[in-house]
Amino acid sequence: MKTPGEGEAVRPLDSVFVTHFKGWAKPGIIPPGFLAAAPTADGSATAPPDGLTAGVSLVVEPCETLDAISGHFRLFQLRAGHRFSTDDILTAWYGTSWCPSARTVLDLGSGIGTVAMISAWRLPGAKFVTIEAQAESVALARKSAQYNGLGDRYEIRFGDFREPGILAAGENFDLITGSPPYFALDAGVKSEHPQKLACRFELRGTIADYCAIAARHLTPGGFFACVFPLESAQFARVLAAARANDLVIVRQRPVVFREGDPPLIGLFGLMRAADLPAWFRSHSWTEPDLTIRTRDGKIHPEYSAVKLAIGFPP
Repeated sequence: MKTPGEGEAVRPLDSVFVTHFKGWAKPGIIPPGFLAAAPTADGSATAPPDGLTAGVSLVVEPCETLDAISGHFRLFQLRAGHRFSTDDILTAWYGTSWCPSARTVLDLGSGIGTVAMISAWRLPGAKFVTIEAQAESVALARKSAQYNGLGDRYEIRFGDFREPGILAAGENFDLITGSPPYFALDAGVKSEHPQKLACRFELRGTIADYCAIAARHLTPGGFFACVFPLESAQFARVLAAARANDLVIVRQRPVVFREGDPPLIGLFGLMRAADLPAWFRSHSWTEPDLTIRTRDGKIHPEYSAVKLAIGFPP
């Protein structure tokens, strides 16, 4: 997938549902936001479809776009703000692939909802809690959840996931996901847009904070999926965060963005040490590299398969 600006722009609908996109048949339910936008034969007003609250506006504002994310699911994004990225997509794919029976899911620092929205499409029977501290991102995520008809199984909490009380003691989840910011505040050039800034720089938590919350709120045998850079100093932070919170990296997948280049980020699957046999706690399986693009810039066949698995055309 591309980064900023990619997606299937939503346009006025014909009376027949669009089930194909770029030669690929899209699976999954037709969300209520899609149904609400469909014109009636006589142009009259109708009651909101099931899953869509009466009076809720799903208008795409001039500063927003509404883009395809999984099958018929759509995601509201700011044109000039944070846009969904490959890192988010891979986190959702990895977590749902290795914890496919999850009944309860928590997404930390959920932003506009990319990771959780894809995961909700992949896990149609699961209930979700997402936590995000930026009001602008929360508002967009709520519009997307309404559009996709997730209201009865998708709770969006506004706040810092490190704050006491935002998660109750004993509130545990089978799958926890996180796409944490990578950089300390004194590193790199800062974005002028506050939404982008918080997604890239550690304004509200580090990889250590994500691991601490995950370790505290996983169900027995639960799985924590996250993404983080593989540069040696950054990878050391992942290892230190896991050890400090008695988590074991049970599997990891390096990600190469262009064939022939070194991997820049890694996908990590962690579990609590107490939930694993003692002999296994010192083991970690490193999977073969996942390559995003070939040397000539085309989408790599394996990443095309990943995109299909999360309901997006290859």
